Amino acid sequence: MTIKACIFDAYGTLFDVAAAARIAANEPGFEALRDTWPQIAKDWRDRQLQYTWLLAATGGHADFWRVTQDGLDWALEAAGLDGDATLRERLLALYWELPAYEEVPAMLAALREAGIRAAILSNGTGGMLDAAMRSAGVSDLFEAVISVEDVGVFKPDYRVYSLVEKRLSVPAEAALFVSANGWDAACATGFGLPSVWVNRAGQPEDRLPWRPAHRLSDLTGLPDLARRG
Repeated sequence: MTIKACIFDAYGTLFDVAAAARIAANEPGFEALRDTWPQIAKDWRDRQLQYTWLLAATGGHADFWRVTQDGLDWALEAAGLDGDATLRERLLALYWELPAYEEVPAMLAALREAGIRAAILSNGTGGMLDAAMRSAGVSDLFEAVISVEDVGVFKPDYRVYSLVEKRLSVPAEAALFVSANGWDAACATGFGLPSVWVNRAGQPEDRLPWRPAHRLSDLTGLPDLARRG
């Protein structure tokens, strides 16, 4: 079937989640991050995702901003920096200003030129996503921004993926789901969405019952892939 829409995960797919720690590490007053920021960024992201999975699996829920703060608190404590309130405040502020990956604006413009709709489907709250799009200068390139808050549960619960058909009125097989999280792309496949795994870090494939339909190292080639169907 012809691809009519590309549906993007946001954090780590469109927006660089490591940027907050990387930027702060180069600012005056945060010298403690100079050597530790890569591990802090990794721990922050890992815990953020792990908490969403645990909440989804147990039927609990907290919005993504709460989970983001909890993940950072764990990462800072692990690095022995949990007493630095100024650092915590700066990292959280930077999370609202994450840059897009370099290829994202041109890729989205190419999708629009090809007549392929673009939307976001994310764990993030509406406010977080609006801020990220404004900061990256891509707000006008998305037709819809869909948050898991609409169903009150995090990915990979299938109720989240079902929002694509409900909000965009396109059949699942005509919507290409794009994520830098291998588990997310695989679970979208399990739901029935053809998926693209953007494997920026060159990681091994997750051992799950489903597999992403396509693999890319970044988003540059996505418009051509979508046009081919």
